[in-house]
Amino acid sequence: MIHDKRAEKFRQIVENKFQIYNSLFMSLPYDKMTNIGMLLPFLCEESKIGYDQGKTPVEIVEEFFKNHTDLETEEQKLELLFKIIQYIERQVVLFDSIEDAAFPNLHSESDSGTVINLYERSYHDHKLEKVREKLKDFSVKVVFTAHPTQFYPNSVQRILHDLRNAITTDSITNIDALLQQLGKTPFVNKEKPTPIDEAMSIIYYLRYVYYDSIGELFTKIKSTFNNDHFRLHEDLIQLGFWPGGDRDGNPFVTADVTKRVAEELHSAILKAYYNHLKSVRRRLSFRGVSDVLTKLSNELYSAIFRSEKITADDIINRIEEAEKILVEQHNSLFIEVLLDFKDRVKIFGTHFATLDVRQDSRIHQKVIDTVFEKLNGNSNSSFEDKFNQLIQTSEKVNPDDFEDIVKDTLLTVSQVSEIQQLNGLRGMNRYIISNSDAVKDVMNVYAFFKICGYHDEEINMDIVPLFETMEGLANAENVMNELYQNPIYKKHLERRGNQQTIMLGFSDGTKDGGYLKANWEIYKAKEVLTKLSEENGIKVIFFDGRGGPPARGGGKTHDFYASQGKTIANNKIELTIQGQTITSIFGNKEQAKYNFEQLLTAGIENDVFKNSKKDLTEKERALIIELAEISYQKYSDLKAHPMFVPYLQEMSTLEYYGKTNIGSRPSKRGGGNELKFEDLRAIPFVGSWSQLKQNVPGFFGFGFAMQEMKEQGRFEEVRELYKGSDFFKTLVLNSMMSMNKTYFPLTYYIKDNPKFGAFWNVLFDEYSLSKDIMLELTGFKLLQQEDPLSRKSVKIRERIVLPLLSIQQYALMKIQKGEGNKEAYEKLVTRSLFGNINASRNSA
Repeated sequence: MIHDKRAEKFRQIVENKFQIYNSLFMSLPYDKMTNIGMLLPFLCEESKIGYDQGKTPVEIVEEFFKNHTDLETEEQKLELLFKIIQYIERQVVLFDSIEDAAFPNLHSESDSGTVINLYERSYHDHKLEKVREKLKDFSVKVVFTAHPTQFYPNSVQRILHDLRNAITTDSITNIDALLQQLGKTPFVNKEKPTPIDEAMSIIYYLRYVYYDSIGELFTKIKSTFNNDHFRLHEDLIQLGFWPGGDRDGNPFVTADVTKRVAEELHSAILKAYYNHLKSVRRRLSFRGVSDVLTKLSNELYSAIFRSEKITADDIINRIEEAEKILVEQHNSLFIEVLLDFKDRVKIFGTHFATLDVRQDSRIHQKVIDTVFEKLNGNSNSSFEDKFNQLIQTSEKVNPDDFEDIVKDTLLTVSQVSEIQQLNGLRGMNRYIISNSDAVKDVMNVYAFFKICGYHDEEINMDIVPLFETMEGLANAENVMNELYQNPIYKKHLERRGNQQTIMLGFSDGTKDGGYLKANWEIYKAKEVLTKLSEENGIKVIFFDGRGGPPARGGGKTHDFYASQGKTIANNKIELTIQGQTITSIFGNKEQAKYNFEQLLTAGIENDVFKNSKKDLTEKERALIIELAEISYQKYSDLKAHPMFVPYLQEMSTLEYYGKTNIGSRPSKRGGGNELKFEDLRAIPFVGSWSQLKQNVPGFFGFGFAMQEMKEQGRFEEVRELYKGSDFFKTLVLNSMMSMNKTYFPLTYYIKDNPKFGAFWNVLFDEYSLSKDIMLELTGFKLLQQEDPLSRKSVKIRERIVLPLLSIQQYALMKIQKGEGNKEAYEKLVTRSLFGNINASRNSA
């Protein structure tokens, strides 16, 4: 019943509004675009009917030209297609804004997974004290990355923000003006953004969304759960930051960039405090209090504009000075205003978000070998000899004695203490190592600090291995066991409070092992590492490298974390978010608060409310292992297919990601022209399947594994697993979400291709099998039947971009055949990437 009411509300305040406001586009002053709004429905209809009839994109687009235009030259036709792309891009922005504006009306304060719902449930079950006990040391951390999955330039994001506000108040005049601005604003970056640009883009969200959303959510939780003997700790909700610190595969992130981003974060939070203090002073105009707050305002101003040093303690001391006067002389009037400000300072310190450093283990090894050879004249020694000699080096190594990546790595480590002095220890406190699969990968980073002149007790950094491939996950237990026994690292962990963060890479894991296998291997790795850490007296925290769509480890995060049982450490929920996930899931105050709540309550529910569906029985575990192995073999066979990489290179948009100027990082690892599977980055890899509307990494092998069980007469076992295990059920529903965004008719033409036809049929057969068997398993009639709002959103978005997909495939086919203006068709492919990616934003 609730689903039905919300679906009807969605129709009224999203679908209907889109139809109304979309009509405003018809009269907008686009250059040479006056009749696009009239022509677009025809291309949409030609596409829909054409694909149902098995026509190719070339046939569909050419028939559109013939039936609905009088264009004759290729130049005229290309110009029209570019204008259609521009028009659709703006339609997507409009729909984004309407859907965002509708969010508060489609979600309730007492929804499942909200703080109010958690309180009511724990109150009725007499578990309030258990919730408070869990809240004492539990926390949620969301880490923003600069991974390029967001195609909106900053100028468009600002319009989107204003448009959403105008739609909320149904201000037709403002909406019309903003749509006109949208029509004149470029959607394409002329040049690639720098890491500084990427950082500033996300700092905008910190200042104008998260400062308030996290502060208000903290106040809400505090007022709900605080009592005479319980006080909420300020680290409950934390922010992490990768732009400017993540140099894995990004040669443009240097030590100078890292330092500059740290300074920008510091400046941004002080500006947020300065502005917040204005409203505090407006209320607290009392004698004595006003003087103290004016003094604090001046101190913040000096810190922002004259670089005078100020710490979080300095700010809090001033606030407490004002608080004392307010209580003693003014009857605590408006004290909640002051306490709210004080909470913000405790939450955000002088760092706003914790800036992480990340680099690939292979780069670290190169640095270690180079430094050792410089100091000792050879590089043939064992790792143990190198490490022992380097950490005992009496002289501090001079970064200027080296070049390029070696110099920059040493400079990055050398400036850590300087950044910590500016932003506080919370401002930078960990170093993440990509592609970790050996003990030396962690110990090399420890050696960096030693050769840069740090004494043991001065290394105020957590060293975080990132296990991301199937091999890395398989090695994780041995690596961590050896580390925990290593006397040098053991002492380092003691100084760090016997706490170890371990990062697990969902994106690369899924790319490497397929959807089911990757998720199961990560689940198992967490179980094993939990047990190992507990045996060694270590508090382990798992940091999940999750992308937006299920194919990169995303999907419904609340369901995922709520499904983990007691065999997995639940000290903290920590995950990456990126690109369109930032704007679509955490893009405004209402959404951000709601989704932070969902993560927080998922972790608390795990411990407080016992649920047998979270803990796998031995029988369930054995069945998942069987399914995962069958699925993995099927996916591995696909990867080994001789047409796998050529198909992506020649038939998809993979080669065009690097031309979009959306991210500072190169779109593939390694040099050279030959494309190897291991060089593919997860984002363009998954994105290319998404552009083809095939979404292979999100389902391939999963349905085949279940079909195998069915043929063995064991499908009832799978059905019982789905009913009995929240973990397995979440994987099935996320995989179905991936399939709901596929549209194989778009590429029906490939089935007759002499080179790729057989390969395309392998993909299509697995999709058809997976869809049928998952519908049979769940009892659904439709994919995403359990989530009608998301299903409706997907349906509308897919309808908006269908003409865009036709244009993209039309251009790809022209390029493949060597027909016409190749350069123009390549630009057409690149431009059509933008709207397609932005339209699939509801992937997490």
